[in-house]
Amino acid sequence: MKVKTSITLDKDVMVAIDRKAREYGSRSEFLEIAARRMLARMAKDEQERRDLEIINRRAKKLNGEAADVLDYQVAT
Repeated sequence: MKVKTSITLDKDVMVAIDRKAREYGSRSEFLEIAARRMLARMAKDEQERRDLEIINRRAKKLNGEAADVLDYQVAT
């Protein structure tokens, strides 16, 4: 369901949107696609941040395991 809204933008942003909106059919379509892409990117960034926190929390153990594996390698 679409909801009508009103936003205030700087004139230069509106001019740029108007130039690009032609490729998408309308301002509304352009802004909806842009918002969806930004929301998807923000969700991805948040997931990557959580993943990095997990990796960092487990880094000491993982590094210890890697060092243990290296100890079993045969010297050449």
